Amino acid sequence: MELRVLRYFWTVAVEKNISKAAKILHITQPTLSRQIKGLEDELGTTLFNRDAQQLTLTEDGLFLKERAEEILVLSENTERSFQEKRDRLLNGHFSIGCVEADNSDTLAMMLEELVSDYPQVSFNIVSATSEEIVAKLDKGLLDLALLLEPVEMKEYETIKLPREERWGLLVSPDSFLAQKTRIEPGDLKGIPLLSSSRKEIQLMLSKWMGEPWENMNIIGTYNLIFNVFSLVENRVGSALTIEGATTNRDSTRTTFVPLYPELTTTCLLVWKKNRMHTPVITELIRRFRHAFEA
Repeated sequence: MELRVLRYFWTVAVEKNISKAAKILHITQPTLSRQIKGLEDELGTTLFNRDAQQLTLTEDGLFLKERAEEILVLSENTERSFQEKRDRLLNGHFSIGCVEADNSDTLAMMLEELVSDYPQVSFNIVSATSEEIVAKLDKGLLDLALLLEPVEMKEYETIKLPREERWGLLVSPDSFLAQKTRIEPGDLKGIPLLSSSRKEIQLMLSKWMGEPWENMNIIGTYNLIFNVFSLVENRVGSALTIEGATTNRDSTRTTFVPLYPELTTTCLLVWKKNRMHTPVITELIRRFRHAFEA
């Protein structure tokens, strides 16, 4: 399977039209049609449902589109990395994954300094859940990641950032819990709660509560906190979260109350062990080490 043909397929999948895709790819429509048919023959499956209006992906087509995106991004990243190594200049492009956290400001500060010193450097920040970020890191689609503990880190190099992330309960201002200065385990008895879907976080909160997870009144789980702000505002439930994920929200619509005994976690800058880095990634890691491991 050639990368060129994968790119042809991906373009057709996005445009849903052979003619439009052919114009974008600067090849003739019959040539593109033959390439797609040849790919289907090679894989032994039908990738598109064909009708007069547009092309739609079959189940196998959807699967290949997802894999094609990963392969094409990885191919582009690899070519870019070799180009940067040839140049041996700090002028490359990199991608970094980032969870919702107060330490996002730390990352922004480090990137600001790097780009100020090396204006030819560019970057892409990917916001997602820890699981999604780690998956992309493993596949080489991300160079670095900013993750929130607890995280299994056996296969990664890490730098611990100094600013701790404080856990608490995000509640509606109309809730009686909003009048408290702190939330203790007993305060959550019977309270409808929204919690992270990460098992590591659930285990940590269960230990803090002193209760099995199944005994807590968890009415819903989430992967990114912005999805549940309206649920908290409308008093559907109160969300267990870190303070840093709520700092840019309108404080008149929700209230953050810290947990007591205090529960904190730290953020980690993470990258895959034994992976060769471009000069720009090496420089960024060096700056983090200098700032936070001195």
